[in-house]
Amino acid sequence: MKKKSVSHTTAADGNVFADLGLEGAGDLLAKTDLALAITREVRRRGLTQSAAGELTGLTQADISRISHGKVETFGQERLLGALRHLGMDVEIVVHQHGSGKVMVRELV
Repeated sequence: MKKKSVSHTTAADGNVFADLGLEGAGDLLAKTDLALAITREVRRRGLTQSAAGELTGLTQADISRISHGKVETFGQERLLGALRHLGMDVEIVVHQHGSGKVMVRELV
């Protein structure tokens, strides 16, 4: 007789850090998104971590930490600066919870 598998799902709000109950979940999600953008651009250009560090003003070790998602020690401004040095624009979108939306767009 086959055993029935039981699965449990929980509704998520789109922020895995909040779903895990981590403090500063919004900040962690924003920094992770920025780190992902940096990593993708570095890979798209075929840059070494050292070359990426020179372009961004970060160290090779910083680029390595960013590419591995270890963003806890980085401020959002520092990550935004790295993206600017890579020639990237950043768009910040703010919206209200619930039915109404308020959107603010800013290219950094």
